Amino acid sequence: MNELNTLKGIHPGFVLEQKLKERKLSKGRFALSINEFPQTIGAITKGKRNMNTPLAMRIEQALGLEEGYFMTLQVYYEIKEEKRKENTKSHPDLTKLRPVLFWDTDMNKIDWIRQEKAAIKRVFERGEKEEKDEIKRFYGEEKVTGILNNLQP
Repeated sequence: MNELNTLKGIHPGFVLEQKLKERKLSKGRFALSINEFPQTIGAITKGKRNMNTPLAMRIEQALGLEEGYFMTLQVYYEIKEEKRKENTKSHPDLTKLRPVLFWDTDMNKIDWIRQEKAAIKRVFERGEKEEKDEIKRFYGEEKVTGILNNLQP
């Protein structure tokens, strides 16, 4: 259970990929050995598909892992994702920010709290008045000023 505490919130597919690497097993051959499509295992290890109970049980049995290991990881991952979605409700009014400011990322996936320094810096380097005003409204003028002052040499 200690290992599960360490892995809480990580997609079970990433853990599966690590377990396969540790055992020097190819994803394709492993998938076929448990009567699964290689594409399914590939999608899971890339985090593009969730783990389901029947598949998790076959994987756990084949790898000699405790029953419920991957489904426990899946539940913790879903909890983390749900919390992330809740936190995304606490973001600036994105209709006031031009997508071109964040050309290199999906604005809906930005963690506006964790990445506040980068977001503030980006908007104040490239943003227009309305965008800067929205960032000041969201973070508060004092925080924005403090971050901008610390960025200057």
